[in-house]
Amino acid sequence: MTPVHNFLKVSRCLLLCAAACLFAAASALAQTNTLPSWNETASKAAIVAFVEKVTKEGSPDFVPEVERIAVFDNDGTLWTEHPMYVQLAFALDRVRTMAREHPEWKDTQPFKAVLDNDMKALAAAGEKGLLELILATHSGMSSDEFEKIATDWIASARDPKFKKPYTELVYQPMLELLGYLRANGFKTFIVSGGGVEFVRPWAEKVYGIPPEQVIGSTIKTQFEMRGDVPTLLRLPQVDFIDDKVGKPVAINQYIGRRPIAAFGNSDGDLEMLQWTTLGGSTPRFGLIVHHTDAEREYAYDRDSAFGRLDKALDVASINGWTVVDMKADWKQIFPEK
Repeated sequence: MTPVHNFLKVSRCLLLCAAACLFAAASALAQTNTLPSWNETASKAAIVAFVEKVTKEGSPDFVPEVERIAVFDNDGTLWTEHPMYVQLAFALDRVRTMAREHPEWKDTQPFKAVLDNDMKALAAAGEKGLLELILATHSGMSSDEFEKIATDWIASARDPKFKKPYTELVYQPMLELLGYLRANGFKTFIVSGGGVEFVRPWAEKVYGIPPEQVIGSTIKTQFEMRGDVPTLLRLPQVDFIDDKVGKPVAINQYIGRRPIAAFGNSDGDLEMLQWTTLGGSTPRFGLIVHHTDAEREYAYDRDSAFGRLDKALDVASINGWTVVDMKADWKQIFPEK
């Protein structure tokens, strides 16, 4: 072999090695740029592996785009839910605002507890008392009037710990996950135990999820004409509670397809995760956000009054669900403003 041939052979090897290095570097960079607020842990790897598997054409695990449905709980999964659910904070503020029109509330529980700032008495009222507060403060107006009240409140209210608007206390890693899924042909839905008309006014701006892809609890409404104006009047009666066993029912009723991915954080999401992941011929993915970061947010699970995570945590590994450790898996919690 001539020196020229040797030179060409060596040059070719060097070029192949350089190309391989560049490809490896590009792959590593792509991985880093995917979900950048996530640490390179098993949780991120599981998400990426699932998405790549179901979107690779020709793969036996390929899922057509029309079937790529992903459902997300809201409280504690997409934004903070401590020291209380945001909608409960809204209801308490509404009680204080409306108290002038209801002097009887000064001596009537659970309203008295709110006006006296007696959280112990409020807690003693239980779910029945909280429901009474919600119905009293969320009804008696049109759906348009309620939307304005909720929109104005969410724009002005501040979280007591972080002193920021609640819409800034959404989880940056989950915002990236929503975007990543949509970029890969998924349709994303919120399936919340909270009131659907409380979430819809701001969900598109904050999460990129339009109103028609928000499912939540509802109170009864009634059509009536106010003069020449058609109106939906909100009544002080429960229509549907979109929590626990209600979530699969609502998904079936409003989406009409079984999701292939579900994301939650509490026992209230257990049935949604089961409905999504157990059974079906296509690959399925379930994820639980576990609040473990007391320094940057909150740490809670089995004994929490809000967002209790007990039964779902026990069965997560059995069902193959990914459990996100907020402290270990997330580089940052909230968006940087």
